[in-house]
Parts: sequence; structure tokens; C-alpha cells
Amino acid sequence: MNRILPDHIFSVLALGFCLLAVVAGAQTLSPQQIKDIVASPDRSAADRTNDLRRKPEQMLEFIAVRPGSTALDLSAAGGYTTELLARAIGPSGKVFGQSRPRNPNQPPPAPAAPEGNSNPPTTTMPAAAPPPAASAAPPAPPRPSPVALADRDKALQGKAAPIVAIVQPFEEPVPADLTDAKLDLVTLMFNYHDLGFLGVDRAKMNAAVFRALKSGGTYVIADHAGRPGTGISESGTLHRIEKAFLRQEVEAAGFKLAAEGTFLANPNDPKDKNTPDPPQPKDEFVLKFVKP
Repeated sequence: MNRILPDHIFSVLALGFCLLAVVAGAQTLSPQQIKDIVASPDRSAADRTNDLRRKPEQMLEFIAVRPGSTALDLSAAGGYTTELLARAIGPSGKVFGQSRPRNPNQPPPAPAAPEGNSNPPTTTMPAAAPPPAASAAPPAPPRPSPVALADRDKALQGKAAPIVAIVQPFEEPVPADLTDAKLDLVTLMFNYHDLGFLGVDRAKMNAAVFRALKSGGTYVIADHAGRPGTGISESGTLHRIEKAFLRQEVEAAGFKLAAEGTFLANPNDPKDKNTPDPPQPKDEFVLKFVKP
């Protein structure tokens, strides 16, 4: 026999659902909190320069970082994104920064062309001063990712989530104790295309990420947009990847596309060069996938 609940019961249930929604929404950072993180006076000058092209406020808002989360930043490199995530997540969470192992006796595969400028100046620059008589010393090579991440973690002690550097192959990028539904967030910023010329088994990597995320966890990928039909074929030349191709690969692992960020898009970019010509920002996309 069907029973009709009294109106006051419906009211209580409705209020409960509303409160749950408010609590869930409160777990994400407000625009002002994000602005304060990006404006932190102890951020490095190099990171602030990187902000000009990476738009960190829009990125953090799009990711919808939740304080206390456990996150993994794939291909963390020098840790620009890793540190932003650590600041946003706070001391009650943890951020892992992954880099692939290097064989000292075998250099990694190299792209056919180095990556160009994704945000070249659009105005004519003043003529450069003549070089000094003595040749300048060559620039120092970038520090290994684990070293750079350790330095960031030390500088952030008590002010952000601990940053833990992990050295694991892309095909198995998650620490062993986190492989089964332990992560809340995984990011991969502007390096998915590199997995092409590096010969990475991307299907295996995406499957590992899917397995490691909790239900409802998110996988956020940003990259340089390629032309329709190019797939990942220009990964080592133009350093681009076709958005539809990337989406298809990630969804094949079981993910569902939840949102697309357009704050780095430039529809005027012809997408036919490494550094856009005429000078303009590279067309870039940001996709947020969710594990059902």
C-alpha cells in the first residue's frame, strides 16, 4: 500500500538536501581565496612570470580544488602547478608530483623540434643590446623534478599540503598504496602531447589514473590544441594534440567529460606552427574528466 508523507516531512527532506549542497559547495575555494593564493608574497618571481600565460586563478577555479584532498600532478617538472595545488589544498591534504625515471646511460627520446613559445609577444620589442665581448656562460640545465619539488615543499612547510616527489613511469604513475580509489584529483598540464614522441602507453596510464581515483574524482588535462585529424602526430614537431583525439583516449578508460575550460583558447591561432605566426597565444584547451 502506498503511503503519502506529510508535507512537513517533505520540507525536512528538502532542507536536508539543501544543506548537503551548501556543505559540498563550501568545500571548494572561493574566488577571493584563490586570488589570495596566487597573490601570496612568497611565490617565486619565475612562477609569477609563468602566471601571465597560465592564468592560475581561472585554472584553480576550473579544477575546483577542495581543501584536504589527495592529489597527483603528473609530469610535475619544476612544480609550478604542484605548488599551486599544495597551497589550495592546504596542510590537511597531500600532493604528489610525478616524474619518470631517467636512465643515466640512455638519454630519453627527444622531440624533432624543441617546444616553441606558447605566448609570444604581439608587439615589436626594442632592439636588444649588443652582446658583451666575453661569451656568457650557457644556462644551467633544469634541476631534476624531485629536487625542485623538495625545495618547494621545504619552503612551504606548514603553509600548504606536503609535496611528495615520486619517480615512477607514466604507465604506473601512482604510489602503490594509492592505486585503488585513494585519489581525489589528478592533473596533467601541457604534457599529454609529449607522451606521443616519448612512446608512453597512454591507455595503460589512463587506466591507472582511473583506478586510483575515487568515484567522483577528477582528472584535469590542459594542452596545446592541434588541427582536426592530426591526433597526436605532431607531438614532437608542433607540440600539439587534437582535442577530440585526447578526449577519445581518456574516455576509453571509463572517464566522462564533465567540463571544458575556454579561458586559454585562441580561435585565431592557425595551429600550423610550433610558435604561432603571426605572434599570438597558442590555442590551448582544458578538459575536466570525472570517474563515475
